[in-house]
Amino acid sequence: MSKTVFCKKYQKELPALNVPPMPGPKGIEIQENVSQEAWEKWKSHQTTLINEKHLDMSDPENRKWLMIQMDKFFNNEDYEKASGFKALD
Repeated sequence: MSKTVFCKKYQKELPALNVPPMPGPKGIEIQENVSQEAWEKWKSHQTTLINEKHLDMSDPENRKWLMIQMDKFFNNEDYEKASGFKALD
Protein backbone atom coordinates (compact mmCIF):
# COMPACT_ATOMS: atom_id res chain seq x y z
CA MET A 1 0.00 0.00 0.00
CA SER A 2 1.27 3.45 -0.91
CA LYS A 3 2.06 6.00 1.73
CA THR A 4 -0.32 8.96 1.76
CA VAL A 5 0.08 12.57 2.78
CA PHE A 6 -2.37 15.36 3.56
CA CYS A 7 -1.70 17.48 0.48
CA LYS A 8 -1.68 21.20 1.21
CA LYS A 9 -2.49 21.94 -2.45
CA TYR A 10 -5.61 19.76 -2.69
CA GLN A 11 -6.48 19.70 1.06
CA LYS A 12 -7.00 15.94 1.21
CA GLU A 13 -5.14 12.66 1.71
CA LEU A 14 -3.43 11.57 -1.49
CA PRO A 15 -0.52 9.30 -2.48
CA ALA A 16 2.79 10.75 -1.27
CA LEU A 17 6.06 11.22 -3.11
CA ASN A 18 8.36 8.21 -2.61
CA VAL A 19 11.47 10.36 -2.21
CA PRO A 20 12.10 14.07 -1.63
CA PRO A 21 11.89 15.83 -5.02
CA MET A 22 14.96 17.97 -4.27
CA PRO A 23 17.83 17.86 -1.81
CA GLY A 24 17.78 19.47 1.62
CA PRO A 25 15.09 20.61 4.01
CA LYS A 26 12.88 22.01 1.22
CA GLY A 27 12.71 18.60 -0.45
CA ILE A 28 11.73 16.94 2.82
CA GLU A 29 9.09 19.61 3.48
CA ILE A 30 7.60 19.02 0.02
CA GLN A 31 7.63 15.23 0.47
CA GLU A 32 5.78 15.57 3.80
CA ASN A 33 3.16 18.10 2.61
CA VAL A 34 2.63 17.72 -1.14
CA SER A 35 1.07 14.79 -2.99
CA GLN A 36 2.51 13.06 -6.02
CA GLU A 37 -0.40 14.49 -8.07
CA ALA A 38 0.31 18.09 -6.96
CA TRP A 39 4.04 17.64 -7.63
CA GLU A 40 3.39 16.40 -11.16
CA LYS A 41 1.03 19.34 -11.78
CA TRP A 42 3.74 21.73 -10.51
CA LYS A 43 6.43 20.20 -12.73
CA SER A 44 4.24 20.78 -15.78
CA HIS A 45 3.46 24.36 -14.73
CA GLN A 46 7.12 25.00 -13.92
CA THR A 47 8.15 23.91 -17.41
CA THR A 48 5.57 26.27 -18.92
CA LEU A 49 6.89 29.17 -16.82
CA ILE A 50 10.53 28.47 -17.66
CA ASN A 51 9.76 28.33 -21.37
CA GLU A 52 7.41 31.28 -21.60
CA LYS A 53 9.41 33.57 -19.31
CA HIS A 54 12.71 32.45 -20.92
CA LEU A 55 14.15 31.77 -17.49
CA ASP A 56 17.85 31.00 -17.24
CA MET A 57 18.04 28.38 -14.52
CA SER A 58 21.75 29.07 -14.00
CA ASP A 59 20.73 32.54 -12.73
CA PRO A 60 20.17 32.49 -8.94
CA GLU A 61 17.51 35.22 -9.21
CA ASN A 62 15.49 33.16 -11.69
CA ARG A 63 15.72 30.08 -9.46
CA LYS A 64 14.67 32.15 -6.44
CA TRP A 65 11.66 33.56 -8.36
CA LEU A 66 10.63 30.06 -9.46
CA MET A 67 10.84 28.75 -5.87
CA ILE A 68 8.59 31.61 -4.74
CA GLN A 69 6.09 30.67 -7.45
CA MET A 70 6.27 27.03 -6.36
CA ASP A 71 5.47 27.95 -2.76
CA LYS A 72 2.54 30.09 -3.90
CA PHE A 73 1.31 27.25 -6.14
CA PHE A 74 1.31 24.69 -3.32
CA ASN A 75 -0.22 27.15 -0.84
CA ASN A 76 -3.07 28.04 -3.23
CA GLU A 77 -1.97 31.65 -3.36
CA ASP A 78 -1.98 33.86 -6.44
CA TYR A 79 0.94 32.44 -8.47
CA GLU A 80 2.28 33.46 -11.87
CA LYS A 81 0.52 31.91 -14.83
CA ALA A 82 1.66 31.89 -18.43
CA SER A 83 -0.15 34.51 -20.47
CA GLY A 84 -2.57 33.01 -22.95
CA PHE A 85 -2.23 29.56 -21.36
CA LYS A 86 -5.31 27.66 -20.22
CA ALA A 87 -4.90 24.57 -18.08
CA LEU A 88 -6.86 21.46 -19.05
CA ASP A 89 -8.38 20.86 -15.61
